[in-house]
Amino acid sequence: MRDDPMLTGRLRRPEKIADVVLDTDTYNEIDDQYALAYLLLSGGRLRTRAVHAAPFLNEKSESPKDGMEKSYNEILKVIGLCGMPELSASVFRGSEKFLPDEKTPVASDAAENLIKLAAEHTPEDPLYVVTIGAVTNVASAIIVEPGVADSIVIVSLIGQPHHWPPVPEFNMMQDIAAGRVIFGSGAPFVQLPCAGVVTHLATTEPELRHHIKGKSALGDYLYEITCKEALSYGGNAAWSRVIWDVSAVAWLLSEDFVSDMLVPAPLPGYEHGYVHDPRGRLMKVAYYVDRDAIFADLFTKIAAAGR
Repeated sequence: MRDDPMLTGRLRRPEKIADVVLDTDTYNEIDDQYALAYLLLSGGRLRTRAVHAAPFLNEKSESPKDGMEKSYNEILKVIGLCGMPELSASVFRGSEKFLPDEKTPVASDAAENLIKLAAEHTPEDPLYVVTIGAVTNVASAIIVEPGVADSIVIVSLIGQPHHWPPVPEFNMMQDIAAGRVIFGSGAPFVQLPCAGVVTHLATTEPELRHHIKGKSALGDYLYEITCKEALSYGGNAAWSRVIWDVSAVAWLLSEDFVSDMLVPAPLPGYEHGYVHDPRGRLMKVAYYVDRDAIFADLFTKIAAAGR
């Protein structure tokens, strides 16, 4: 492993109020809405500088562009439910397609804005870029202006644990070229792997009904869309729903929420595995989340939203 004291120092959690950009495919599932609200409602620790809409393509969208546009509108809706309409001016449309290769950026307002915001920061005072969708916008910004990597810390929910066999993960497989760009960019990088780690962040209808339903307009909305989506997948069967994306915000908030370790950075492969290099640049990877502590904090903030 290449030990770089400057890099490992930047991989520590922020000790003061941190500037944050959230890059999100908000309409894709229902967990992005929770993560966006969690960030906005944690203003005592995290200062939201911008929210960037990311592309996605599945049964909820006709194209990556359509997914991005739907996410853009959903971001504005959640911001309104949080009682923060003034932040609407800080929402930017992202890429309309995925990267065609690892050297060709996709132009977007989001990528341009990230370059602008990164220029206002330094390695000693970085901009935290939280990604919870395909990382097309961030990769494009780095391709256009490689110096962006010197002034940001990327905190990303992407990929599976490094020891897993090749198993697709939605955010990574949407744009593997972009994933390879950010893993290899040299930017300080914190990864929240999905299976076996973030999957612990599951909740249920009775828990949501007890903690957030009837407490705020935001709580009612999140309760409604979570139950609707769960029932659409499982009918009347017993269910729990993983709220994956809140883990990335939780990592910024407290070391008690997410446990991590330093490892040599691998490179994601196009066949969904990793190419490992024991001499690689260090990164952080999460290996445990305190499910109850994170949800206690999240639900308390949702219940108080708009008061």
